Amino acid sequence: MSETSGTDAPFVRYDVRDGFAVLTLDSPHNRNALSSRLVRELLEGLQRAGADDRVRGVVLTHTGNTFCAGADLKEALDADPAAAADIRTRWLVEVLRTVLELPKPVVAQVDGNVRAGGMGLVAACDIAVAGHGSSFALTEARIGLAPFIISLTLLPRLTSRAAARYYQTGEKFDAAEAERIGLITAAADDPAAEVSRLRDELRQGSPQGLAESKRLVNAALLAEFGRSADDLAQRSGSFFGTPEAVEGITAFLQRRPPDWAQ
Repeated sequence: MSETSGTDAPFVRYDVRDGFAVLTLDSPHNRNALSSRLVRELLEGLQRAGADDRVRGVVLTHTGNTFCAGADLKEALDADPAAAADIRTRWLVEVLRTVLELPKPVVAQVDGNVRAGGMGLVAACDIAVAGHGSSFALTEARIGLAPFIISLTLLPRLTSRAAARYYQTGEKFDAAEAERIGLITAAADDPAAEVSRLRDELRQGSPQGLAESKRLVNAALLAEFGRSADDLAQRSGSFFGTPEAVEGITAFLQRRPPDWAQ
């Protein structure tokens, strides 16, 4: 991972605190969007935590008021949209798979906005805690896309009615609603304090007990990865270069409605 000095400061910081690796999304210039670099560094951090004997579990958190803004849309337009999307989506598949396969609990600590691809990260985590001021939205349909890759983790968590609604409307909802529909484990007044309490509980479990328990819970999700991940990655990459997606992304960056909005 990148060193922590100068302009090459990491987009994902790695620290070990009280037996947990804390991975902090720290890319403020684009609200922790899923750029190729952030996704790559996040994967490296997860792999490092998995190999670190000091680490009993992982906390995934963020700086600023946004946990993750979803795909880096500027990066998508600046490069060949389809080629850039293909690379990024395949990295994202590996991140989500690694969270699910990691033989250590992964806890999301959210205190801010979560959009689009960030929702898939939250859904992949074993436990997710969000502050009451957090907000959530699946905005892909509004820019000519769909939640392709993140459906691998979202659909097993969400109620079917909630998925049908929020996939298509793109409307925002709060932490209480996120808990009600299964996206997060708990909404909390103080998410850091609640995650600290949960870390104390998790430390009571043995490493092999936690690992095998997680394997049982995630077996069906990982089986779906094997069936669908390649197809979803291909579909996701192919949509970024379509006229509707280019118009939707351009409109978003220009802060105007896309031409289909009524």
